[in-house]
Amino acid sequence: MPAPSQLEALDLQVFTAEWCPDCRRLERWLTANGVAHTKVDIEAVPGAAERLEAETGKKAIPFILVNGKTWVRGYHRELPQRLDPDMLAQELLAAAGR
Repeated sequence: MPAPSQLEALDLQVFTAEWCPDCRRLERWLTANGVAHTKVDIEAVPGAAERLEAETGKKAIPFILVNGKTWVRGYHRELPQRLDPDMLAQELLAAAGR
């Protein structure tokens, strides 16, 4: 079970939108655990939505770009609570090759 502090060295860009409940849930967890990240609002940043779709093949959010290279889904649609922090931390570390 990775600790949020293990995510400190990662460059995380969270592709998000204000109206998205999964995005708000992810933002609350990141902020509460002191995980540094940059929000990329797909409705406010020109080309952000298009980039997300072009690189992931998806229109769903939130998605997290790890170290500018690897995309990780920022929610777990298969779970009732929609976000498992331990699972997400493992996915982010794996995306960074750790």
